[in-house]
Amino acid sequence: MPFPLSPLDLTKALVAIDSRNPSLVPNGPGEREAAQFLANVLEEWGFAVTLTEVEPGRANVLARIGPRGVAPLVLNGHLDVVGTDNMTHAPFVADVRDGNLYARGSTDMKGGIAAMCVAAARAAASGALAREVIIAAVCDEEFASIGTKALLADGLQATGAIITEPTRLAVVPAHKGFAWLTVTVHGHAAHGSRYDVGIDANRLAARLLSALDTFERTVLTTRTHPLLGRASVHAPIVQGGTGWSTYAEQCTVQLERRTLPGESAEQVHAEIQSLIDLLHDADAQFVAACELGGAQPPLATPASHELVTTLVRACQSQGLPGTIDGLSCWTDAALFAQAGIPAVCFGPGDIARAHSATEWVEVEQLERAADVLERVIVDGSW
Repeated sequence: MPFPLSPLDLTKALVAIDSRNPSLVPNGPGEREAAQFLANVLEEWGFAVTLTEVEPGRANVLARIGPRGVAPLVLNGHLDVVGTDNMTHAPFVADVRDGNLYARGSTDMKGGIAAMCVAAARAAASGALAREVIIAAVCDEEFASIGTKALLADGLQATGAIITEPTRLAVVPAHKGFAWLTVTVHGHAAHGSRYDVGIDANRLAARLLSALDTFERTVLTTRTHPLLGRASVHAPIVQGGTGWSTYAEQCTVQLERRTLPGESAEQVHAEIQSLIDLLHDADAQFVAACELGGAQPPLATPASHELVTTLVRACQSQGLPGTIDGLSCWTDAALFAQAGIPAVCFGPGDIARAHSATEWVEVEQLERAADVLERVIVDGSW
């Protein structure tokens, strides 16, 4: 029997498959099983499907339907999910009650994947498909985005991309980026009684944290975006010292800087280095090194772009307000934009429930998201 063209049914089937990201969860199985299942469904629905293993056990699904190369639109979502510790419900059992579907990945973001796949299949079945639609269900967005990076490195081309992350059915053309930095503050190890020899790296690191407080209060609060609020920095991990009676020789301060459109990781690194230099100038004992680690760019698609206005119009045609909003989190949309493919986020569910102990998506939003996306797909005005 053919798999039904139902976003609820497809979501239920996808969330029942454990696809925890092995880069985040020890012994996580990865996305291969979920990718194979989705590939089989899409083939059954008439898509031309390619299943590609990006790393062992980590697979992408690329499925095409419609006239090849004609104004291709990418619908993108990630198959990986985060861990399930301390969840309040069974993580991989599709529990539908009170109009909601509870499961890990229901809102982040297998519900969005189901909606986009059903929307494309319905548009094709109606005979109204005047453009090519490319389904890209990828691995590893939750860690290093190796899935979407691999697709783009292979030369994927499109006139636009909709990433069906949970936006509560708002149209999201902008989100923040991030940069991770590690600052190593150096002291001098000595017996705890030897103040004349010891240099406490932990207390020096406190000066850096104080300088960051001032920098956030006086500088970052002035950097704002109409959809995203302000830029920010925090120190998620501070580690130093070896014992009660020893001056700490080293203190490591890990920083996460959430960036706005117009800010770059290189700029962030330079600003932190400038703070370090000022502290050294004030006291030569303050010695630290700053290293830039992982970073991802912000998203900033103009609200006037035809992809955005088409989505807004499609929302309004389905009785939704067509609200334009921003996301504070990062998504693969920024990678599409960086590759020259205009991108926007739109999908069912609420990002506030992502990674939470209780995760659910509204069943009604699954269907409404599919309806809106189908309207976008068949809209011939862009």
